[in-house]
Amino acid sequence: MIARFTGLYVTAMINASLRAGRLPPSQKHAVVTPLLKKTGVNAEERKNYRPVSNLTFLSKLVERVVASRLTTYLGKHGLMPQLQSAYRRHHSTETALLKVPSDIYADVLTVSSSASDPPQLT
Repeated sequence: MIARFTGLYVTAMINASLRAGRLPPSQKHAVVTPLLKKTGVNAEERKNYRPVSNLTFLSKLVERVVASRLTTYLGKHGLMPQLQSAYRRHHSTETALLKVPSDIYADVLTVSSSASDPPQLT
């Protein structure tokens, strides 16, 4: 019963944020924690730390919903560049890296096959 009520409340908050086009002010605050960049470095020196911002659970949920809806819309309407690998399912950097040598190989084959055919004189 509590889980159902919580789910309904969270859904209502996300929908209200989407309708308003913004997050409520209470969800715009982050807790910033300094973390060591690497293990084994001198913890006394400030330069060895990096800031990590922890946002609220609800703001992260809204962010995911917006990203999901935007990605779906862009894909449905053909607005996502075909060669974009970042932020796309089933499109990794590995896929992008494999495309480069594949394209080079295809171009080499095209050039070598056209070079073997002598030009036609008319």
